[in-house]
Amino acid sequence: MTPPILWTPPTALLERATMGKYMREQGFETYAELQRWSVTDLDGFWGSIWDRFGVGERGDTVLAERRMPGAVWFPGTRVNYAEHAFRGRDDAALALVAGGEDRPDAEWTWGELRALTARIATGLRAAGVGPGDRVAAYMPNIPETTAAFLATASLGAVWSSCSPDFGARSVIDRFAQIEPKVLLAVRGYRYGGRPFDRSEALAEIAGAMSARTVVLGEESWAELTAAEEPLAFERVPFDHPLWVLYSSGTTGLPKAIVQSQGGILLEHLKMLHLHLDAQAGDRLFWFTTTGWMMWNFIVSGLLTDATVLLYDGSPGYPDMGALWDFADRTGMTTFGTSASYIGACMKAGVEPAAGRDLSALKAVGSTGSPLAPEGFRWVYDHVGADTWLFSTSGGTDLCTAFVGGVPLLPVYEGELQARALGAAIESWDPDGRPLINQVGELVITEPMPSMPIYFWGDEDGSRYHDAYFSTYPGVWRHGDWIEITDRGTAIITGRSDATINRGGIRMGTAEIYRAVLAVDEVVDALVVDVPVEGSDAWMPLFVVLREGQELTDEIVAAIRTRIREDCSPRHVPNDVIAVSEIPRTLSGKVLELPVKRILMGTPPEQAASRDSLANPAALDPFVELAQRFG
Repeated sequence: MTPPILWTPPTALLERATMGKYMREQGFETYAELQRWSVTDLDGFWGSIWDRFGVGERGDTVLAERRMPGAVWFPGTRVNYAEHAFRGRDDAALALVAGGEDRPDAEWTWGELRALTARIATGLRAAGVGPGDRVAAYMPNIPETTAAFLATASLGAVWSSCSPDFGARSVIDRFAQIEPKVLLAVRGYRYGGRPFDRSEALAEIAGAMSARTVVLGEESWAELTAAEEPLAFERVPFDHPLWVLYSSGTTGLPKAIVQSQGGILLEHLKMLHLHLDAQAGDRLFWFTTTGWMMWNFIVSGLLTDATVLLYDGSPGYPDMGALWDFADRTGMTTFGTSASYIGACMKAGVEPAAGRDLSALKAVGSTGSPLAPEGFRWVYDHVGADTWLFSTSGGTDLCTAFVGGVPLLPVYEGELQARALGAAIESWDPDGRPLINQVGELVITEPMPSMPIYFWGDEDGSRYHDAYFSTYPGVWRHGDWIEITDRGTAIITGRSDATINRGGIRMGTAEIYRAVLAVDEVVDALVVDVPVEGSDAWMPLFVVLREGQELTDEIVAAIRTRIREDCSPRHVPNDVIAVSEIPRTLSGKVLELPVKRILMGTPPEQAASRDSLANPAALDPFVELAQRFG
């Protein structure tokens, strides 16, 4: 059945949206036609993005080598990401608004941002940082971190960041791989109304590498930023590294994913201008830390004429309305968040529009995990009926969304609006045949500029190949289940390596979570399918209950009934077990595969790196359960 349409773009948006203007410029009447062209004529499409957003001079060749891995984009061209961000800026115009816990919001003009960026760049250059050198940041989501990134990019150096709530071992596992020349850091941060001292962690991190350590607010920072030379930009080849992002690292050393200056610049110009429709007067926000790729993505809002909003602190302090208060204060136009945050607001009974002026808010974006249909309805019932809600899916691997928002299309309940421009996304069966209206492996059949240029330290490219291209040679396998409908919309149903297979019926975990979380008493859940030799697999469901609740027979019955009705009788769990919290990565993803491995008898230290977890103690009940039944 076709789900209900919750939103249709108003005529004024169809006329004003940059996507609409671009589509008309290219001579297409529908988004489907435009998208189809964008993934067949790669030279024409990506060349048009370059030209429309004025990246600079380029040669005639767009894609010299059309293959994966190893695509060669814009050979002979030279770019600088930071130059594009600062180009033509009025020093008096507003670049950033920075909010956080227990402090007033601070406005930063382009002149102020340029001056600090220039001072940091001057200090980094004096420290010997040049093209290709690495600058690592153990910093929160504050303007100084943004300026430090832009300074690093201006020099042609390579940026990498971790949030200060990361444990020392986790940071070392990441930064030690890339051997930074300079480490920028803080000694503490504030979260949930409490200060956290990170001095010991910082000492351990600094001691594990030979980088010069610079601490914000201390003499080393004052020395770094003491002099100011005019901000200059080192133009580098298109495929020169811009930053290093990291996989979660739950089952081994995190993959150090390197993306290029040109690839990220082009991809983010496309996404921010066309898919998010960022324009002059807009105020863009995405709740994130510096340890998640969404920080890199939202900072790229500075490539547009919009103002970027930063927030440092807990989304639940002093209550779950904190970010909606921030939206009210700042005149936010796009509120980006995670599906889990929307779910938490639903469970907490938050009423965003009650007592707040959200009249400027035009759009809500959701990512991180699939947003359930109930989450869609909640946004339209409690934020605003005229809100453009775009659920997106992508990943750290490309630092973008390749399925998600399109301002020209309607929003169907529970569905992502469309495949992004330039993203040749298909749903494939095990034999590599495309599927429509059926769940299959999410694959990308054509190269994209922001795909990793390599993994750091992967000299022969074997880790890169094995990560994405070992299943379908020459085709990117992402690791998600996706259904693409005959209307062009998409549904993500979870990770394909964490599939529940019961009686021959495969089901993504997202569908089960949707059913379980519809039970009022449940606030979080994790389900795994554990093989048992000589018998049917054991499928336990772990639930976190609302405060004050206990797991009664009545609640278990309600959970089983909901799963039976919403999913299938085969997907009713063998056992329902209450736990105090669900283990998650530092970026908030549920640890399904490591928990499954622990329950299958894998030693916990091999199944998951505790330093890669946001809540390491959450693994303990699963370890105890495995020992009890081992």
